[in-house]
Amino acid sequence: MTIPATVENLDKVIAFVDQQLERFQCPMETQFQIDVAVEEIYVNIAHYAYTPGQGEATIRCEVEEGPPVQVVIELLDNGVPYDPLAKADPDVSLTAEEREIGGLGIFMVKQSMDHVAYRYENGKNILTLRKTLHEKEEKA
Repeated sequence: MTIPATVENLDKVIAFVDQQLERFQCPMETQFQIDVAVEEIYVNIAHYAYTPGQGEATIRCEVEEGPPVQVVIELLDNGVPYDPLAKADPDVSLTAEEREIGGLGIFMVKQSMDHVAYRYENGKNILTLRKTLHEKEEKA
């Protein structure tokens, strides 16, 4: 799916991902974690990738039928090169007032996904999320 990278399109992005997850009986808790991670990354693209202009975002969603059954989601943009994983994780032992601003969203993404990776390739930022849906194949 390729769409204008605007916050107004977030619902379309989540619906696209959820449609793929539902085909593979993704548990609701796992779907919620994936939705939160996709929202965080997509909203960052919408807010920052093309500032002050606008551009597009591409969302790819594949399910690898394993076992284990895993979803692989890639979010791509042609915006300013930026690796959100390069920043150190926030010190969550500090209170909100003591912590530096920023970084908590990507920290939550890294905590909730099985694997998160970034690469810059052919003029594109590519952030990959991987999450196990089922440990074993479901028996019919």
